[in-house]
Amino acid sequence: MIYSLQKKLIWICGASVVAVFVTIFALICVFSIHQLNSAMDMITDRIAQNDGVFPEMDEKQPLPADRGRPFPDFITEETRFSTRFFTVYFDTEGNVLSVNTESVSSIEAEDAQACAVAAVDKGSERGWLEGYRYRVYDRDGAQAVVFVDGTMNRSVSSMTLLTAGAVLVVSLLVILALIIVFSKRAVRPIAESYEKQKQFITDANHELKTPLTLILTNLDIVKEEIGENEWLEDIRAEGERMNALIQELVTLTRMDEDGRPLVFQQFSLSDAVGDISSEFAALADGRDISLSASVEPWVIYRGDEGALRQVVYILLDNAVKYCDAGGSIGLVLTQKRKTVLTVENSFKNVENVALDKLFDRFYRSDKSRAFTGGFGIGLSIAQSIVHRHHGEIQAYKKGKGRIGFKVSLK
Repeated sequence: MIYSLQKKLIWICGASVVAVFVTIFALICVFSIHQLNSAMDMITDRIAQNDGVFPEMDEKQPLPADRGRPFPDFITEETRFSTRFFTVYFDTEGNVLSVNTESVSSIEAEDAQACAVAAVDKGSERGWLEGYRYRVYDRDGAQAVVFVDGTMNRSVSSMTLLTAGAVLVVSLLVILALIIVFSKRAVRPIAESYEKQKQFITDANHELKTPLTLILTNLDIVKEEIGENEWLEDIRAEGERMNALIQELVTLTRMDEDGRPLVFQQFSLSDAVGDISSEFAALADGRDISLSASVEPWVIYRGDEGALRQVVYILLDNAVKYCDAGGSIGLVLTQKRKTVLTVENSFKNVENVALDKLFDRFYRSDKSRAFTGGFGIGLSIAQSIVHRHHGEIQAYKKGKGRIGFKVSLK
């Protein structure tokens, strides 16, 4: 149980850290791309405003109100010489009028025209095309497209993102390693408390077993001497109930600590379920309850037969105890991708039941805790057995006035 708790802690912390780091990296990517596009757009805007030619550095020349300062900080007098760009002009008919490739040597006029036509066909004012950041702008009733080479800028941005990603991955691995190392220390108080609880149950079992046995033995002696007596029967019933409670607590403790070895072997689950449902048929009939069983034949499963029989017994016993008088119980066993066992019964107070607490130890839906023959431990034992078989068990409500339990085995 403690090992399972430690694994859950590692998974939760690890998943949280991964989610945070992925979010951080995504934000870095978004901001980096936005900054790259903004920087390239500032250059294309300056060239477009100067009709496709890089403007002279003039601090007195204003920019439109929406662009802020005359020149961004990163644009200097040397920028015009380091910036590779070309411009394509169209006439009012949409035909290429002229091409200016004086500031670029890696592209021919025909390729420049093809790029301009492709940019116009996209229908967007700005964008990327073959490593160039472009802007389509109006020019005397016609259009023109300016392209600025952003290959180096994009390479630098990619290297920055790669570095940031590598740093985040290394940091993530270090944090995960620390989580694994310190998870043992985190669950240590819980482990110590749990060990004390198990030790208390074990000690209580040894301390109470002898006096209970003595009491029940003496009751037999007294019964032989004075005969049948109502008070003696009450004492015996309560003594046997206490003994059963102690045995269930010990069983549950052994299940939690995996101390009870399970013997896995193939067996007919159909026969096991059929046998137990037959045993409960007479008990249900005596309480005016209808029990129907639909068991798929030849369901073969590999597991601990005795433990899984106990699961079926607990579910049917629980159904008989809490089924409404004159109600019905339905048991279904099927095997497709998974082996599934469902047990449903009539229960008019189903709306008042907290399904998420049914598997808690000593939980009773009846707040008065009136004795019904059980201790609220059976479902916890069933859950432990199912989990040790790597399966799942859940409670559910079906319509109004009906509750069910579903066991899924791999």
